[in-house]
Amino acid sequence: MLQLDETAILWSAPERERAGRPLLVLLHGYASHEGDLFSMSPGLPLGPVIASVRAPIAENGGWAWFSRVAGAAGDPTMERVDAAASAVIEWLDTLQYTSVGVLGFSQGAAVALQLLRHAPTRFAATVGLSGFVAAGDHPGDKELSEAKPPVFWGRGTLDTVIPEQAVQRTELWLPDHSTPTMRIYEDVAHSISSAELKDFSAFLGAHL
Repeated sequence: MLQLDETAILWSAPERERAGRPLLVLLHGYASHEGDLFSMSPGLPLGPVIASVRAPIAENGGWAWFSRVAGAAGDPTMERVDAAASAVIEWLDTLQYTSVGVLGFSQGAAVALQLLRHAPTRFAATVGLSGFVAAGDHPGDKELSEAKPPVFWGRGTLDTVIPEQAVQRTELWLPDHSTPTMRIYEDVAHSISSAELKDFSAFLGAHL
């Protein structure tokens, strides 16, 4: 059973200043760390408290939400993505907040979308960047298709990390299971551009 290391979480505010505010959870990509996405904090809305968490699996010089050793990029088993999402849910259950949003990059985006399948009505806003949804049907998909929570999904035209089949799968899945804002950024690789940051920051500001 996967668990988050709570001592590794980077917070934008001390505990005494978190009560009565929305929470925005940041989920980094493969072989990265909790400080990666946290560096974007100055460009994000000021209202929510930001918590940047570390993925639970040590791999390839960093941390992973699910191992890439036994699987190709963009095609993890449902069980592995479920395990990562369950670890985040377990941690969230220990917190108090007025509303919660989640922002994930690459593998973190896959976990962010998987969180919606676990808790279709829990998240006020979900942002998935340069990522994908796990293949296959999930028990939460039916309720999710009825709730259709707001999701921002962005990717670059030069992203060669996420396979085309995973991109196409996500493009088909999102309209049926969310109220999506889908953006494609020209000449952007597997990264986050300043234009994309501006767009999803506005999205978060509108929903959190």
